[in-house]
Amino acid sequence: MTISMYEASVPVFSERLKALSTILAAAEQNALERKIDPQVFLTSRLAPDMYALTRQVQIATDHAKGAPSRLAGREVPRYEDNEASFADIQARITKTLDLLATFSAAEFDGSDDKVIELKLGGRETSMPGLQYLLHVAMPNFYFHLTTAYDILRHNGVPLGKATFLGAR
Repeated sequence: MTISMYEASVPVFSERLKALSTILAAAEQNALERKIDPQVFLTSRLAPDMYALTRQVQIATDHAKGAPSRLAGREVPRYEDNEASFADIQARITKTLDLLATFSAAEFDGSDDKVIELKLGGRETSMPGLQYLLHVAMPNFYFHLTTAYDILRHNGVPLGKATFLGAR
């Protein structure tokens, strides 16, 4: 049995973004309950040289919209990166989920061998679609998703593995 490039990307991004939305809702509720300014969570980072929570969410959604768009031969939508509240980052996730819902499996036919060209680390590079998905897009998506989760856990938001995995 083989897995399609569509199945390896769109549903995975969608489910993980839904879990991220749940995590962020829990964080916002936790801030209210603990009487913490939500900006404390939104601007928190794990280390001084790492991005804050809001930027982690922005980058995760960038990978979730970018990978399927590239693989399907569509232009990658550009977002303004101007989110400043929980409502803003939730809206960004919703916008990304709405985009993901527009893809069909047929758009991904042959994308495993399709040459994907992009900038990595400031330099132009190209690779087959399967390599791009498995070695660039997914690892980066999970890195930023996990870092967002870790920032909130570090700040005392009571989250568990089940929430990260999407249990509702």
